[in-house]
Amino acid sequence: MANAIRRVGVLVKPHQTDALKVICRMVEWLHEHGLTLVGTQEIEQERIEHETGCAIEVVDEEKFAASVDLIVVLGGDGTIVSAARLMGDEETPVLGVNYGGLGYLAEFRIEELYAGLETVLAGDFRLDRRVMLTAELFRGDEVITRNRVLNDVVINKSALARIIEIETRLNNQFVNSFRADGLIVSTPTGSTAYNLSAGGPIIYPSMNAIVLTPICPFTLSNRPIVVPDDAEIELIFKTPDEDVALTLDGQVGFPLKAEDHVHISKSRTTFNLVQPTTRNYFEVLRDKLRWGR
Repeated sequence: MANAIRRVGVLVKPHQTDALKVICRMVEWLHEHGLTLVGTQEIEQERIEHETGCAIEVVDEEKFAASVDLIVVLGGDGTIVSAARLMGDEETPVLGVNYGGLGYLAEFRIEELYAGLETVLAGDFRLDRRVMLTAELFRGDEVITRNRVLNDVVINKSALARIIEIETRLNNQFVNSFRADGLIVSTPTGSTAYNLSAGGPIIYPSMNAIVLTPICPFTLSNRPIVVPDDAEIELIFKTPDEDVALTLDGQVGFPLKAEDHVHISKSRTTFNLVQPTTRNYFEVLRDKLRWGR
């Protein structure tokens, strides 16, 4: 893979002012190694060039993943999740750099950035292929949106709405009509996000599974259900006249109407995270969940 890397993309957490100098240093470091840095329009190209004198190539978001051989994310897990929506049909490896401690996804600290790049160029790393889901919202025969998600697909109500009903089917088989504040359909990656807060299980990242977790169910016997990740899931929103939204990865939302259908299936592509060979997933869990403290 090292020989194949010629262009390195960079994505930055919004309003991360410290990243300007880091990006400038990255331009210099990559140039020394015969590589080119590429960003999107959101990278504040003019400001960086004005304040640092470093010139950066910029491409449209739609072409970004296809135009680079490696993507470096400066920011943290939320920025990595947003990066998943830029991937299209590409499976470009992603190196996540966290400003702070370890993240669930951003496994390199900022001080490990260049050491991390060195390991990638040397081929001394693991590629963690994370399952993504494709979510389609239908209103009648009209497709309202079609998106890929890395973490979760969520239907939930506003603070003032009543309990809602969500009819759920798996491979065309009726599962249940959940009466709850909402429902989470989570990947293993997303199992440590909203799913965990709602009482769902932690799923090891490489498991071929999806978890359906009701949010504050009216019937207490309604518990999270773990299903195969190749299952076709259909959610039908049944409650009229309520303020309810479909949320994708907690970052993009769409208002729902009664009888809207949400179709969820396993994406053809995976989200590929660069991992250091020395990192242990349970080390991340111990750190983030404060086990034993």
